[in-house]
Amino acid sequence: MTTSNTGTGDVDPEVRQELARLRDSIDNIDAAVVHMLAERFKATQQVGRLKAVHQLPPADPAREARQIERLRRLAESAKLDPAFAEKFLNFIIAEVIRHHERIAEDTNGH
Repeated sequence: MTTSNTGTGDVDPEVRQELARLRDSIDNIDAAVVHMLAERFKATQQVGRLKAVHQLPPADPAREARQIERLRRLAESAKLDPAFAEKFLNFIIAEVIRHHERIAEDTNGH
């Protein structure tokens, strides 16, 4: 499988087929990630409502630290950069906290 060096953008059909196969796989994984994130956020919304009703703080730094450490270990065993996994989880945690703050405001009238 080689690409053409003619500069015309012609690509060996086998390369094009393999690229399409890999991209289809990526698209399927992206769809699964979106669905998994949606399920995760459904659960965190329930946590946010429970916290709001019982006037618990939106953030739980001790749990967040445990989750980050857990995800770093999972990333290492999966051969994924643990720093990337931590950044990804921190992004999600920040969004969850933002949702919990909004739920608390809506629930408690603040």
